[in-house]
Amino acid sequence: MRACLFAIAAISSMGASSAFYSSRNSASAPPSFLLSIRGGANEYEARFEGVKASIVEKAANKIEEARRKIVDEGTIIPDFGAKADAICNSAIEEFAKSAPSEAEGSAASSAYARKLQELESSLDAPLQVLYLRQLSLLREQALSSYKSASKASDASDYEAMLAADSQFLRAAESSTRKSSSWTYDADRSHLQSIMSEFATTHKKLTETQVKSSQQQSTAMQFLQHQQQMIQQLQMQLYGQSSPWNVGVAYRIPDTNFNLQGSYQQGRANLQLSCVPDEYAPMLGPNGFTNGVGPGNLGLSLNLSI
Repeated sequence: MRACLFAIAAISSMGASSAFYSSRNSASAPPSFLLSIRGGANEYEARFEGVKASIVEKAANKIEEARRKIVDEGTIIPDFGAKADAICNSAIEEFAKSAPSEAEGSAASSAYARKLQELESSLDAPLQVLYLRQLSLLREQALSSYKSASKASDASDYEAMLAADSQFLRAAESSTRKSSSWTYDADRSHLQSIMSEFATTHKKLTETQVKSSQQQSTAMQFLQHQQQMIQQLQMQLYGQSSPWNVGVAYRIPDTNFNLQGSYQQGRANLQLSCVPDEYAPMLGPNGFTNGVGPGNLGLSLNLSI
């Protein structure tokens, strides 16, 4: 009986030891289904990455063409937002053709969703850079229109600002992607700030010009008043002046004497001058004169009556 009990205890001990080693080995080794899931996920990632790279390469040509027009040539692309949406939507539609089926499981769906998000981000980022550059071109265009309108017309600066802001708003709206986080609020605020500063400077310049014109008008009025006072004094001293002004000039033939007479404001003036003949090509016997002599010296006599 005692021998049977020892035999049963030995068998139980061997069974417990075997179970312990079996559980330890199973805990240290990964299950086979985990290996299959991990390998499948890597396979899906590689497949969708290849599709994404091919689509991005095709869209890069269109993006490069837009970059050349906006950045290199400084040209504004009409309806840039619709064209950017078309590039992204076309890429997404092409990528959707490789969507996994329900039978491929959640691992394939997760890998597809990640690569789809990466695809849209890789296309949206360069397009947004071009969008910001186009906004700066639109801002410069609107500012130029505002300056031209404020100078060329009699409209107020406020009306010119409204017209320029509306022009920028329409162009910026057509340049923005509908299904994106793009915004032009900062560029619009910057444009309004620049126009306000320009209007303030223009207003100060106008006020300065008006003040200068008023000062010149005041100076002219003062001079006219002084002229009137001088004329009144002349009338008191010399009597009523004549409205006639007459001038006569006569050169005595074959002489250098020139006789000039004038009659202005009731005063007569007689002038006799001796000057060389202005039609004589040269002076002196040899065509030249040295020093100042009686032949090239002009004399004048003024007699006031």
